[in-house]
Amino acid sequence: MKRIGDLYQKIISIENLNIADRKAQKGKSKQYGILRHNKNPDHNIWELHKILIDKTYKTSDYDVFKVYEPKERDVFRLPYFPDRITHHAIMNILEPIFLKVFTSDSYSCIKGKGIHSASFAVRKALKNVEETKYCLKLDIRKFYPSIDHDILKLLLKRKFKDKDLLWLLDEIIDSAPGLPIGNYLSQYFANFYLTYFDHWIKEVLRVKFYFRYADDIVILHSDKSRLHQILNLIKLYLEQNLKLEVKDNWQIFPVEKRGIDFVGYVHFHTHVLLRKSIKKRFAQMLKRNPKRESIASYKGWSKHCNSKNLIKKLLPNEQLQRF
Repeated sequence: MKRIGDLYQKIISIENLNIADRKAQKGKSKQYGILRHNKNPDHNIWELHKILIDKTYKTSDYDVFKVYEPKERDVFRLPYFPDRITHHAIMNILEPIFLKVFTSDSYSCIKGKGIHSASFAVRKALKNVEETKYCLKLDIRKFYPSIDHDILKLLLKRKFKDKDLLWLLDEIIDSAPGLPIGNYLSQYFANFYLTYFDHWIKEVLRVKFYFRYADDIVILHSDKSRLHQILNLIKLYLEQNLKLEVKDNWQIFPVEKRGIDFVGYVHFHTHVLLRKSIKKRFAQMLKRNPKRESIASYKGWSKHCNSKNLIKKLLPNEQLQRF
């Protein structure tokens, strides 16, 4: 594998820091941290440039809070200056490199892909009914908090040989346990942490129908017993190479009987439905506070599946006309 160097100076250049500043502000210009930064942005960018040159940059203290939808978890938030600008500056340079390493079977935090791309890929695979009779569905136990810093650093050293860059990445990685949900960099680190696992699945196990969104994994096959073999090999690989565990709620089942619940949709060979929990939230929203923006969001979900009856039930004709 070719290791890449000479990246740190590109990251910390005034030009790149200014680009990162503009990108990080998009859609968030009224946030307190951005308003404060914008009182003297040129001075702040020069100060950030200086501490990165001197390598005195240190990640700020996190503000940690809980969210409860779609599940309870801790979210970590950093100040806009200097941290969020720094993260964007790093990704301005590293994102194209990461994208070249990721396989085509990974769909999270990749521009031009995402939830609907993952769903459409599964739908395309399911057209081959004979080879997709059975599904293995699994995810990883406490994925973000369980990511091992030493292993992540080693994987990054396999890809990058720029010592200054590795110093900065190490500093950010060691700023919190595991990978902090909410950090801009965390989603890329998480994807990179599993990317060699993706390559192993495709190139060593020769799995034809494989789909991963973050740590949610779907594998399709004609042979149920082969999926059990693959599951055991995955458990072994994750434990030995990445210190990760497959959740106990893994499933191997016939697609025809129950469908594949993945990225918000339930996929069958003949049709696709909206996930039950999303339908429930849609109905609750309409009952409690039917805002135009929220209805448009749920209708956006619905238009990508077989949901005409659902929409008619939840939004009668007169209500459809209002929105």
